Amino acid sequence: MWGGPYDGSQTWRGGNSRRGASGRSGRARRRCAPRRLGKRRQGTERGRKTLRAILDAAAIEFGERGFHEASVSGITRRAGVALGSFYTYFDSKDAVFRALVRDMSDQVRDRVAPAIRAAPDQIAAERAGLLEFIAFVRGHKEIYRIIDEAEFVDPESFHLHYATTAERIAVRLKAGAARGEIRSDVSEVHAWAVMGMNVFLGLRYGVWTDDLAPEAVADVIADMLVNGLAARP
Repeated sequence: MWGGPYDGSQTWRGGNSRRGASGRSGRARRRCAPRRLGKRRQGTERGRKTLRAILDAAAIEFGERGFHEASVSGITRRAGVALGSFYTYFDSKDAVFRALVRDMSDQVRDRVAPAIRAAPDQIAAERAGLLEFIAFVRGHKEIYRIIDEAEFVDPESFHLHYATTAERIAVRLKAGAARGEIRSDVSEVHAWAVMGMNVFLGLRYGVWTDDLAPEAVADVIADMLVNGLAARP
């Protein structure tokens, strides 16, 4: 789990039922897909801006109030759009929440990917990815509460978020191994370990406090990836 509340002041959990806040089953939630008309309008500049405004507003609404207390009207007020505009793109609160989880995962990917690609080697790439992730989290602290709550509101999106992130890490680790930059036996376990480390470092140094510069955190981890935790001679 992402493991943290919006403001970092206490342990937070998204609910006590995997049926979600609405009480509907996974089958019912899956029917709440974005409307086809919305998909057509997303192809226009105005449509893209409206969708972006709704998703950004949803991030704030869910981040501050949680899924149970958040409302469609609250999202539209924050976005500055009419209620009808919301329903052009989404059928329900469940649908926009599900889209938001995917969107935030994509935002993280898009933020860290250029830094990773620009790095000279794999250790430098892992350092750059962590650095960019912490910087992103400091500006989007709500991501931890939203992703955490997805475990209960929409388990499928929750699982997909972590599975796809770990898969991207595994691909780049194996590419680094093929280049001879890191050990040759890297596996899925290593990818999940790197992801877990990054998630909790983001929580500690991105959400809870900013008492240590992201560069300093990334330097410590890069050194640990190179030298491990064994005592040095």
